[in-house]
Amino acid sequence: MGRAFEFRKARKMKRWSKMAKTFSRIGKDIVIAIKEGGVDPETNSRLRAVIQNAKTANMPKDIIDRAIKKATDKDTSDYKEVNFEGYAPHGIAIFVETTTDNNNRTVANVRAAFTKFNGNLGTSGSVEFLFEHTCNFKIANQEHDLEELELELIDAGIDEIFEDEGEINIYGAFESFGSIQKALEAMNIEILSSGYERIPTNTTKLTEEQEQEVEKLLERLEEDDDVHNVYHTMG
Repeated sequence: MGRAFEFRKARKMKRWSKMAKTFSRIGKDIVIAIKEGGVDPETNSRLRAVIQNAKTANMPKDIIDRAIKKATDKDTSDYKEVNFEGYAPHGIAIFVETTTDNNNRTVANVRAAFTKFNGNLGTSGSVEFLFEHTCNFKIANQEHDLEELELELIDAGIDEIFEDEGEINIYGAFESFGSIQKALEAMNIEILSSGYERIPTNTTKLTEEQEQEVEKLLERLEEDDDVHNVYHTMG
């Protein structure tokens, strides 16, 4: 088992804990995907992936359809993906991914969170190098032989494959998303969900008291509606 397995085990999809916020995030993803590549999932691989994620999150079909219709409305706000980098107390690096239609609001909220909980908001590139940007896919384990599957997918760019709770997780470099997606679809393997993650290359172990201090900042950031993902180097 590699770092991706340990990373997923530790997080356990904490960011998807609230259904309403999950649906809101997926709705934004649909808008961005359609603005970038059009409304047809057959020709828009990013939209195809987002719709599959929506189904996995049990997002009702009528809500998905409304999100797609909204995305094609010329009056719908354009969402931008904006990242923030900084440090929490005790030298813990934090990378924040946001999706926003009001950058000024998002900047103010993220800065306020860092300030309130004794962190420091840094400049672009200040901590990004401490994380490995990966893509990931989850498929059902339908009696797949992991070694054979890995051999079939290695040319597509996978780095790690493992089973977790009855499902198969596949990881590769950020740039390999499209090639891995195409390879799985060509093999008629159903993709349950897919996306991107930033895995810390090294982590720092803190005392319980120090962890609680850092958690306060992480929780405040994750509560913000514009925040999509929060990654950190706390072990």
